[in-house]
Amino acid sequence: MSDSKRHLLLVDDEDSLRSVVAERLVDEGFEVTQASDGDAAIKALDGFAFDVIVSDLRLPGVDGKNVIETALTRYPGIVAIVVTGYGTVKDAVEMIRLGVADFIAKPFQFDELMHVLNKSLEQKRLKSENAYLHQQLDERFGLGSMAGKSAPMRALFQLIETVAPTPATILITGETGTGKEMVARAIHQTSPRHRGRFVAINVSAIPEPLLDAELFGHARGAFTGAVAMRQGRLEQADGGTLFLDEVGTMPMALQMKMLRVLQEREFERIGDTRTIKVDVRIVAATNADLVKMVKEGTFREDLYYRLNVIHVQLPPLRDRAEDIPLLVQTFVTKFAGGRDVTVSQDAMRHLMAFHWPGNVRQLENAVERALAMSGSRTQLEVSDLPPDLQTTSETSNKPSLDLPAHGVDLPALVSQIEKDLIDRALSRTRHNKGAAARLLGLKRTTLVEKLKRF
Repeated sequence: MSDSKRHLLLVDDEDSLRSVVAERLVDEGFEVTQASDGDAAIKALDGFAFDVIVSDLRLPGVDGKNVIETALTRYPGIVAIVVTGYGTVKDAVEMIRLGVADFIAKPFQFDELMHVLNKSLEQKRLKSENAYLHQQLDERFGLGSMAGKSAPMRALFQLIETVAPTPATILITGETGTGKEMVARAIHQTSPRHRGRFVAINVSAIPEPLLDAELFGHARGAFTGAVAMRQGRLEQADGGTLFLDEVGTMPMALQMKMLRVLQEREFERIGDTRTIKVDVRIVAATNADLVKMVKEGTFREDLYYRLNVIHVQLPPLRDRAEDIPLLVQTFVTKFAGGRDVTVSQDAMRHLMAFHWPGNVRQLENAVERALAMSGSRTQLEVSDLPPDLQTTSETSNKPSLDLPAHGVDLPALVSQIEKDLIDRALSRTRHNKGAAARLLGLKRTTLVEKLKRF
């Protein structure tokens, strides 16, 4: 049986203060061990892995700095809080370098200590959960081809971690080849539904007459050829996740039936009057402009809003060229069959300069082809790349603007381009001004001033 109590080592040479604080901490649910000096604290750390250590810096015998350093070195997961009435800036810098969570100056109120304790323990919990989720995303669930450290990818990983534990319906948008199904699988596998099935269906790949039966199933004898009852994808995904790829191609008649599933979590098989209840999370994806389709009347507005509870926008590869070297290495390792293969700098420049209309999927195919063309060589060269990449120059990604015969209003044009880039940066970072400023290579204050001007 696991111990649910948090074990705390309290180190202070003021007996009266230490006893009162320890008593109050016990009342708050902590299991408290007391130490009146550094030697006693080190001895306590020798025999037990505490969750928290709260220690004065000035102690008889071994000083508080050594006690804290011993605790953090021996138990990297311990939460360390320093209490002192004589701390200096130098002490603070050294303790932060060691990994101390927070400082409290003497004299202090017990409520202040509890606030710091609760905050530090919560930060530790969130850090542990984030590390676990990153491991899930990066290793267990095949997100290798979504590797990246660019700002768009960091924002994407953070969003996945945030929304995966919720039951909300999710709409994933992005260009072809950006990895929409991969993201959907990651959301499923890091959600409470991970023990259920992940059922995927490409709506555009199934002819309209068959799509109804494929989604909802059919009863025996419902139509010619229906010789037995068949479960549809919705029923198969009960308790798990149903991924609707290319949802923008769904016929209007089926859109109404899917709307009912989202509203009522129930449906009927074709040819059957029995209502079937399902507990399923819907994750949909499209590279179409559903807002435009709603305005044109080719996609139901009510279904769009039901699907778009949480919107996950995948960045195109051309907007995160700094991730290409990492992706290339990922694919080289995947396809090299254990060979130690590198990529020449010239070839890498060509790869980074290309526009990648097919995004990550196209890059993966290009690397696989290059490895096949390289034979037994240990370095990939430009000549190994697909022909359209071999002709790509390092300046391919530089913007090109025509100069009309009548000329242009250059200040107005530059201002409009600047405003458009700022709008895109804010949209990509979900209006986080600090992150948007970093994308644009600006100081946050400069971005704020530009926003006021616009």
